[in-house]
Amino acid sequence: MPEPIEPLRDEPFEPEVLQSDLVYEGRVWDVRSDRVRYGDGEIVRQYVDHTGAVAIVALDGEGRVLLIQQYRHPIRHRDWELPAGLLDIEGEEPLEAARRELAEEADLVATHWEPLVSSWTTPGGNDEIIHVFLATGVEPADATHDREDEEADIRVEWVPLADAVSAVLDGRMRNGILAIGVLAASQRLRDRV
Repeated sequence: MPEPIEPLRDEPFEPEVLQSDLVYEGRVWDVRSDRVRYGDGEIVRQYVDHTGAVAIVALDGEGRVLLIQQYRHPIRHRDWELPAGLLDIEGEEPLEAARRELAEEADLVATHWEPLVSSWTTPGGNDEIIHVFLATGVEPADATHDREDEEADIRVEWVPLADAVSAVLDGRMRNGILAIGVLAASQRLRDRV
């Protein structure tokens, strides 16, 4: 059996981009088409040029995770998600964006924050990276936020973390960021015991 790669990690690789065109400029993100020198030839790839995002696994003192449910048009479902949002404010650090998003989506603040995991969401189709944070010491914010469109009827539930993990593993909740976040939080808490 071959020796494992230590430490196992993704490797940066930057082939020469011969041409990069803006195919579509969207309200939230854009679509690009790149012509790239690869090996002895060239390839063309289209992808969503994304701002990046943050998500929050907020845990209360009873070991429950905050989940939100909202309509997502591309999948025609009201899926369960973690509070999350875009890195769309120039110069804002991911942790500050996470604090902002928890307040905006759930009207909550937290006293303790720690990085949990970062992930590329769909590396074959977009360049989005999402930074997931674990937030504890959660309490109501001083102010509430107005919500519109899909956020206007967000459903908010505190769910035992073990129930959320089971729902992910049973295929009842399929949101990838939710899955990564609750599984990572469960492992992090297990490692602390």
